[in-house]
Amino acid sequence: MTLLEVRELRVEFTTPEGKVVAVNDLDFSLDAGDTLGLVGESGSGKSQAAFAIMGLLARNGTASGSVRLEGQEVLNLPEKVLNRIRAEHIAMIFQDPMTSLNPYMKVGPQLMEVLMLHKGISQARAFEGSVRMLDAVEIPEARQRMGMFPHELSGGMRQRVMIAMALLCQPRLLIADEPTTALDVTVQAQIMSLLNELKREFNTAIIMITHDLGVVAGSCNQVLVMYAGRTMEIGPVDDIFYRPSHPYTEGLLKAVPRLDAGGEELATIPGSPPNLLRLPPGCPFQQRCPRVHDACRRVMPPLTPCGEGRRRACHWDWEAKNGE
Repeated sequence: MTLLEVRELRVEFTTPEGKVVAVNDLDFSLDAGDTLGLVGESGSGKSQAAFAIMGLLARNGTASGSVRLEGQEVLNLPEKVLNRIRAEHIAMIFQDPMTSLNPYMKVGPQLMEVLMLHKGISQARAFEGSVRMLDAVEIPEARQRMGMFPHELSGGMRQRVMIAMALLCQPRLLIADEPTTALDVTVQAQIMSLLNELKREFNTAIIMITHDLGVVAGSCNQVLVMYAGRTMEIGPVDDIFYRPSHPYTEGLLKAVPRLDAGGEELATIPGSPPNLLRLPPGCPFQQRCPRVHDACRRVMPPLTPCGEGRRRACHWDWEAKNGE
């Protein structure tokens, strides 16, 4: 069953230098219990797409298009309506738990506030519900942690608190914005294992925003590759990892360090992402693309099917390369 359907999502920001299009005609859908990976370099529009879905854009930002959650249009709803939808239907784990949690409040009251505000339950019931959720995210001595300040917890513990806070109202959709940033690899593995387990338990759909393709490979059903606000490629994770059809996706995969590389020099994508205020005509990746030709410099390639459940935006004759 389709839980989330995003069509022609466009996010623009008005700045003193001009208008910036951070997300340009984004299309995707997500079924209940599935995980979609949003990948791409910094500035590709991943987080802004999530903020538009949540109704959390900055004041100089506007969103257009359609975002339907369980058939209901949620884009640009009034703030009071959005507040009811947030937490109960959509929740978000923000990138840095140290800045997302209030440093002046103990962990317990911050968790309890979610239940008291959105569920209207008593303080005593909110306390017990918060303890149970801390237990669910595998925080030891959960009852004692309720009386601690965020700075008294480790980075992994704070991230677990953020996950617990997002899941308190058992939302249908969870957006995780770089949930493993600044965590060591052991804690990263624990957090990803926890998210996968909670997804199965609550049948929650997840949008995973990340730079880490290893995270995508281990947790996602679908992957959407973004560049300069546009979709470069979208499809099943195994297909895209083993048979990438876009030069940008190829570049991202080649840049991942491998244990069997034998000391070879790490591949990189030359150049830098384009200035969104002055995008070149045609494909935004053209200046860094190893397969660029004349059409790329003139015409933006449309997003077209390139296999079962796959689409890509590229003039490169990928089918000929693969003998199709």
